[in-house]
Amino acid sequence: MATGSGGSGLASNHDGQEAASTSAQSGAAAPLSSAPTSPPVLGLHREPMYNWQATKSSLKERFAFLFNNELLSDVRFIVGKGRQAQRIPAHKFVLAAGSAVFDAMFNGGMATTSAEIELPDVEPAAFLALLRFLYSDEVHIGPETVMTTLYTAKKYAVPALEGHCVEFLTKHLRADNAFMLLTQARLFDEPQLASLCLDTIDKSTADAINAEGFTDIDLDTLCAVLERDTLSIRENRLFGAVVRWAEAECYRQQLPLTSENKQKVLGKALSLIRFPLMTIEEFAAVNPKPRVDYIDRPRCCLRGEECSINRFQQVESRWGYSGTSDRIRFNVNRRISIVGFGLYGSIHGPTDYQVNIQIIESDKRITLGQNDTGFSCDGTANTFRVMFKEPVEILPSVSYTACATLKGPDSHYGTKGLKKVTQESATGTKTTFFFFSSPGNNNGTSVEDGQIPEIIYYT
Repeated sequence: MATGSGGSGLASNHDGQEAASTSAQSGAAAPLSSAPTSPPVLGLHREPMYNWQATKSSLKERFAFLFNNELLSDVRFIVGKGRQAQRIPAHKFVLAAGSAVFDAMFNGGMATTSAEIELPDVEPAAFLALLRFLYSDEVHIGPETVMTTLYTAKKYAVPALEGHCVEFLTKHLRADNAFMLLTQARLFDEPQLASLCLDTIDKSTADAINAEGFTDIDLDTLCAVLERDTLSIRENRLFGAVVRWAEAECYRQQLPLTSENKQKVLGKALSLIRFPLMTIEEFAAVNPKPRVDYIDRPRCCLRGEECSINRFQQVESRWGYSGTSDRIRFNVNRRISIVGFGLYGSIHGPTDYQVNIQIIESDKRITLGQNDTGFSCDGTANTFRVMFKEPVEILPSVSYTACATLKGPDSHYGTKGLKKVTQESATGTKTTFFFFSSPGNNNGTSVEDGQIPEIIYYT
């Protein structure tokens, strides 16, 4: 697929129009005069090449020669508006053979009899891309023209070209353009592309909302994203991005940047923020406080294989609890999302425990995730799963502290601890954990022995 030579980012502007028009053959489309009272002036007429048919060895070559050529043309299109408008020659038979819309335009019950047809809502570069495809099956789209070409292909019912445009967009889909493409996919009713955009936003939510295009989306698109349970981001960061969007929308509507106006432009989107998922400290920073009920269903974007590592080689008894947290510091070699811990249970048979689990960014002393919950054990030396409300993003080479504060009887504990544990997933991805003892207020857990034997995560 040929692509444009313009900028590397996808956009819906039309900077490639002049390049598209100057590449035309003899009789190429000529810009129209900008004076409103002057009639359009045809491009310079050139004599057709004698016996040109003999120089073309195939039907495709002969039709391709007629693309954007006055030779044998029986209709002309005035494409675009103002200074950018161009007159483009065409052949009714070729167009009708490739498009039901053109067929109806020329041969239907209300067929036009005009020799010139105005298309002010179509960009010249996109229309030329459509004609080139109809004449030769060649696909000439680039970052600057793909959106307008997609619009034109849908307008004239050419699904094959539409498919090429969607394929082009899919190949160039990234976190930093996912919101822009999602808006366009919804506008053009492209559910396949919209679904791919949403998957990308799920997997890289933080990068997507930090991209420039996020604050440009419309309210319905914002709501469609906020309704998802699969976003991989903490709720307070998502709320911060929504506030940025509200500020941008206030500017667009020329409203003062007040809390009332931000809530006004957000409308139903505000109720989609899951404030109950925030910590007390995070919610305390929300001002003014919301007055309506909010969803408390956790978000989880995790797909694929769940992984876990166990840092101990042997299990012993007994380990007691007096209200102090068991803590272990760790870092990893790659970006992961921790979803819970495996903890040891009672040595006295089936028992219930109350537990608070946390992950703290060690240097900044920021709590990234926590959960007050409980678990039941069966008296064996197995580990028992205790999960966070939402995934906790862990970045490589950053120091974190895993904490567990248990209330219950004496439990098993691990010994012969490992300082380094590497786990390989089914897809061949290797994740390495490095463990360090946590100084300060600790119930005794260390690299060598203690609680928090298991970390459960997704890559």
